[in-house]
Amino acid sequence: MNNALFLPSDYQAPKSSNFYMKIQDGENKIRILSQPILGWEDWIDKKPVRYRLSEKPQKPHDNKKPLKHFWSMIVWNYTEEEIQILHITQASIRSSIEALSHDSDWGLPYFYDIKIIRRGNMMETEYMVNPLPHKSLDPIIAERFYERPCNLDALFSNKDPFSHENEFFTPGMFNKIERIKEV
Repeated sequence: MNNALFLPSDYQAPKSSNFYMKIQDGENKIRILSQPILGWEDWIDKKPVRYRLSEKPQKPHDNKKPLKHFWSMIVWNYTEEEIQILHITQASIRSSIEALSHDSDWGLPYFYDIKIIRRGNMMETEYMVNPLPHKSLDPIIAERFYERPCNLDALFSNKDPFSHENEFFTPGMFNKIERIKEV
């Protein structure tokens, strides 16, 4: 049977315009664009409450939900073709990216794309992190970064990090590092 009679052959479902990246099953390709903010996440009335790394609470609000260490950073999500915040609480992802950043062959993750592969469900979920060969940042990604300014620190006060009312915006590390390399 010919599906073209129902949907056009080039049909693709519209992409969501969510500002937060959710790691999907399978392959998730990203480019890290900012330094991460680091902290602790708690939940109160089904809403996240985030604390700076140095301000860890003595105990969680709900003893059934432990405090989680997190990284949040601005990324380019290749699937969505969007600037988004990637919020990582999974230790396996964090430790893999940290190991890459310390590896002399890979270095800072601003110079290469990363694939995060998710398999499984619930407590059986596994993540693999694979770096891709070093390459320059596509100028369109840098342009989109500046079109959608973000203040990651707003996450600590439960404010909108993408609000244009923010006084400060998180810088893109790809520009700072390029200037350092030129010197």
